[in-house]
Amino acid sequence: MSCDFAQQTTPGVSRLKPYQPGKPISELARELGLDEKAIVKLASNENPLGPSEKVVATLQSECADLARYPDGSGYQLKQALAAKLSVDPQGITLGNGSNDVLDLIVRAWVSPGDEVVFSEHAFAVYPISTLAASGQPVQVPAKDYGHDLVAMAAAITDKTRVVFIANPNNPTGNWLDRDALKTFLQSVPERVLVVLDEAYCEYIDHPDYPNGLDWLADYPNLVVTRTFSKIYGLASLRVGYSVSSVAIAEVLNRVRQPFNVNSFALAAAVAALADEDYVARSKAMNTDGLRQLEQGLDVLGLSYIPSLGNFITFDTGHNGEQVYQTLLKRGVIVRPVTGYGLPAHLRVSVGTPEENQAFLDALPAALSEVAAL
Repeated sequence: MSCDFAQQTTPGVSRLKPYQPGKPISELARELGLDEKAIVKLASNENPLGPSEKVVATLQSECADLARYPDGSGYQLKQALAAKLSVDPQGITLGNGSNDVLDLIVRAWVSPGDEVVFSEHAFAVYPISTLAASGQPVQVPAKDYGHDLVAMAAAITDKTRVVFIANPNNPTGNWLDRDALKTFLQSVPERVLVVLDEAYCEYIDHPDYPNGLDWLADYPNLVVTRTFSKIYGLASLRVGYSVSSVAIAEVLNRVRQPFNVNSFALAAAVAALADEDYVARSKAMNTDGLRQLEQGLDVLGLSYIPSLGNFITFDTGHNGEQVYQTLLKRGVIVRPVTGYGLPAHLRVSVGTPEENQAFLDALPAALSEVAAL
């Protein structure tokens, strides 16, 4: 081919590499000849309970309308969310996962050369979306692996259009309390959008953890994003949303793709919202699983970052990529976080008690193998 299209991309896209998701079970089985049923995947912060039975029943009933386009407005899901969260349905924007909404925000407000502020060790989508729009990523050094809000406020300039804050943060799991976050919001100019990414908020009962929705009326520049991929167990269906002022939602709907959320996802999300027993069981399993992983890492003398999500990130004391590879040989998939600036760490999702134990059982031998290299 005479034309090198890779050389003709925009400057931002030329700096990007494809996002690397957690390794699928089927891929590892093919590569190493392992039995898929024996592989434990704790790499992608998925819900180990599997889907709600109510969701499964709902999806079966949706099959009769496969030939129909989805409801492009997502009316029923917006009404269900509005009732559940006590928000204005006109301020809800639906996305193909919350990643989609994060990307919509950048596309709508970031022009080439505009700045987007986020923390070191924060979610990979923030710089990806920024560069794809030819914006300028401004990564602020982390403080104790988390957001340094004072430094982030100082990083805002006349070119800043968006600030991303993940609470709790992925992949580190740490979080910001109510007072710190409110002080930050008060310091941000009204013209700058603050996107509060609360993908894991439903797992949290801590009294100092803030609910971003409570501040929407006070801060018109605030956008709160959430997802159905975690506690609601719908990761494969890709459905998320943001809540904001009606004015911001109206702009997002200008750039949102038609039918960006499919009919199965819309129906499943409505059913998931109503299944409070499933959510309670998911939260309880996560609380117990975090404790199990923490205790196991303590026994091994490994330090970890305290987490309020459905995962925990720990220091292997070695090259994290090498430990990851040795765990793969033992049929355990976790997540290396070298790309997040944490080359010695690994992130482990909370699984079932049996899956958590399988990881803890495999880890000592993996560490010993790497130490002997």
